[in-house]
Amino acid sequence: MSAAPDLEKDFLTPGFTQSKAPGPIGGPGAWLGPDMTSRPEEWIYTLSDSDIGELNDAMRRTRGKAFGDIDKAAFELPSLGSVLSEIKHELLEGKGFVLIRGVPVGGYTLEESARVYWGIGMHLGTARSQNAKGHLLGHVCNLGDHLDPFGNPAKARIYQTRDRQLFHTDSTDFVGLLCLQKSKSGGESSISSSVAIHDEIYRRDQTLWAELYSPFWRDRRGEVPPGKVDYYPMAVFHYHAGKLSTIYSRDYIESCLRFSELPPHSETQKAALDLFDQLSESPEFRLDMAFEPGDIQFLHNHQILHARAGFEDWPEVDRRRHLLRLWLCPENGRPLPDSMIERYLTIEIGDRGGIIGGSTALNVPLEPV
Repeated sequence: MSAAPDLEKDFLTPGFTQSKAPGPIGGPGAWLGPDMTSRPEEWIYTLSDSDIGELNDAMRRTRGKAFGDIDKAAFELPSLGSVLSEIKHELLEGKGFVLIRGVPVGGYTLEESARVYWGIGMHLGTARSQNAKGHLLGHVCNLGDHLDPFGNPAKARIYQTRDRQLFHTDSTDFVGLLCLQKSKSGGESSISSSVAIHDEIYRRDQTLWAELYSPFWRDRRGEVPPGKVDYYPMAVFHYHAGKLSTIYSRDYIESCLRFSELPPHSETQKAALDLFDQLSESPEFRLDMAFEPGDIQFLHNHQILHARAGFEDWPEVDRRRHLLRLWLCPENGRPLPDSMIERYLTIEIGDRGGIIGGSTALNVPLEPV
């Protein structure tokens, strides 16, 4: 392992001092779960027969192309394309989440489903690597392994298990999930607005609110970019250009305790994280949704936290829960502060996000690996 950083120097570096919001932010991104539950028409778009016809036509036109050669222009959608443009705006400037319902995955092969999903995604952004293996298309399914308490890098990532997944954000602008098959029971998706949580913490305890603008050590869990070390400092809240961006994963914060050279968490840090988790999980803030085959959930990571319930899978391998995942970078995303560079490596709009290791080669696997 690389030598330990100078803790005092790193924590006092000006780049790690975030500007704080002037107070509660509000707006369409500060929604509450019960309100969204009562108004599904505001965030669910059901594909029409005409939409599905356009998807089928575009899928057939691009059948002979490599995935990397399929962009928005190649996957032309004459009418649905304008709907996806509106969805993209809603992700960036509105509530930050949308569910598209009705992709006919039951009538597609796995590759056809992947092509349709990829083509839809290209109308929202460009694909980013989801792990050190360079996967531009992810397979969220149970590979039969479990994580140890510190996320041992030799084990599977948590999305490859049946375990409950805690509220977190991913290292990209947009994340999308297409449900191919659902589990025997469980596995529901939950999301919360990090803007609403930020505002509530401000109202309850401004000391803990301010603590979440200060850095916490984060574990890279073996996915270490060239020239970097096994962990890095990163705040939870980042306020820049009038917008709040949140980056959070408590298990990656907690697993830094395995590094003896890093300090333990203070009582204030623990209390701030506990309150953040409490609000994320609360029915007052949380929106739960059960995916059906053909559902696509798109989230704006900078303002949406997501989690997954543990699940029981079918004993037959060919019936097991299986989702496809995309990490996407829109060309018109929000500006991000320098304080987020350590995770994103670059904050350039239209070309940021994803995970790159020392030997990463980009690829599109059509089977879980």
